[in-house]
Amino acid sequence: MKTQLLKVTTLSLIASSVLYAGGYDIPEASSNSVALAGANIAHAKDADVAFDNPANMMFMDNRNHLEANLMYVGTSATNFEGTAQGITTPSGGIDAEEQTAIVPSLFYVSPKIGESGIKVGFAMFVPGGLTREWREQPAQSTAEKFSLAVIEMNPTLAYSITDKVAIAGGVRMLYSSGEVVSSSTASRDMEGNSVDFGYNLALSYKPTDSIDLALTYRSNVDLTTEGNAKLYIGDAKAYDGGASLTVPIPAALNLAMAYTFPTKTTVEFVYERTFWSAYESIDFNYVSPIPNVLVASFDDPIARDWVDTSAFRLGLTQELDTYTLMAGFVIDETPTPEATLGFESPGNDSIAFSFGGRYTMNDSMDIGLGVLYTMKEDRIVKNDSIDGEFSNSNALLISAGLGYKF
Repeated sequence: MKTQLLKVTTLSLIASSVLYAGGYDIPEASSNSVALAGANIAHAKDADVAFDNPANMMFMDNRNHLEANLMYVGTSATNFEGTAQGITTPSGGIDAEEQTAIVPSLFYVSPKIGESGIKVGFAMFVPGGLTREWREQPAQSTAEKFSLAVIEMNPTLAYSITDKVAIAGGVRMLYSSGEVVSSSTASRDMEGNSVDFGYNLALSYKPTDSIDLALTYRSNVDLTTEGNAKLYIGDAKAYDGGASLTVPIPAALNLAMAYTFPTKTTVEFVYERTFWSAYESIDFNYVSPIPNVLVASFDDPIARDWVDTSAFRLGLTQELDTYTLMAGFVIDETPTPEATLGFESPGNDSIAFSFGGRYTMNDSMDIGLGVLYTMKEDRIVKNDSIDGEFSNSNALLISAGLGYKF
C-alpha cells in the first residue's frame, strides 16, 4: 500500500501542480483581472484583453497598447490532522510549508493592420503552478517536495464582423518543467519538461452602448512531459532512464455579460466551466523496461476521475476622472473527488474577494494594482489512504501593472 500511495502522489506532479479550478490556479493574469476576481472578459478594454478576451481588441482605440505586470502569489501552510498510511498526526496536525512566488506577464495589442482591419495581440503569462512541501510524517513520505512551472505564450488575431460584433482566435504554446522528490522505502526522483500547443477562440457582441456580451474558449492542452526518472528501493537505484507522462490542462469556457450604468458603474458576471473530466488517470511510460518488482508501484495507471467544475465571478468597476476603482467576488468548485484526494493537491471549494484600481497618469500611461484573497473550505476526507481534515488552504495574490499606449 505504501508504494502504491507514493506512486499516486509522484505521478500527480504535473496535473496537480497546475490546479486551475482545483487548487492554486492563476486565471487572473493581470492587475485588472486580479482586482475583478477574473470578471474581466465582456468589459475588458486594456492590453490584457490579449489574454482575457482578444475579440475586444477590435473595440480599443487604434494605437499600440502594451502592459507589463508583476504578481506576488503566496500560499498558506495547509494543515492536516488525522491518520494517513497508518500514522496519526499529533494534536493540532501537521503543516505544509508556506510558498511564495513572483509571476510576470506581458500583453500587447496592435493597431489595425492595413486595409484588412485585423488586429494582432500577444500574451505571455503564467497560467498556473505550484510548489508544495511537506516535511513531517505522514505526508513527507509521499509528498516531500514537488513543483511545476508553466509559461504560456499566446498570439492572437481579431477581426470585426460588424461595428458591434468581433471575433478572435489564437495559438496557445505552453512550456512546462517540473521536479519531484520523495522519501520512502520505494521512491522516485524525476525532472521533466515539454512544449505543447492548443488554441483559443473569442466572440464579443455589443448590442447597445451599455451592454457587453462575450464568449471565450481555451482548448485542452496535453502536457507531454519527458525527462529522466530514477527509481529507488531503499538506497539501491533500480532504474535510471527516460520517462514520459501525458496529462491534460483542461479546456475552459467563459460566458460573460456586463452592464454599464449612466454613472459609469459597470457590473460584470462571468460563468466559467472547466472540463476537468479529461483528467481520468495518470500513466507513466518508460524508455526501457523497469524491473518486474517495480511494475505494480510505478507502472500501473492510477485513476484520478476528476469532474467538470463551475466558477461564478462577479466584478464591479467604477470609472472616475483619473481613477478606476474595482472589486470582485468568486465562488469556485474543486474537481478533486474524495476517493483520489491526497497530500499533493488537497482540493477544496473556495470563495475569493478582490479589490484594486487604475490611475491614469496621462494619455499614454497608466498604472494598476489588484489584490485577491482566496479562502478554501476545510475538507474532511476519508478514502483508502487518508482519514482526516485539511484546513487553512488559502492564497493571496497581489498584482501591479504598467500600461503604455503609443
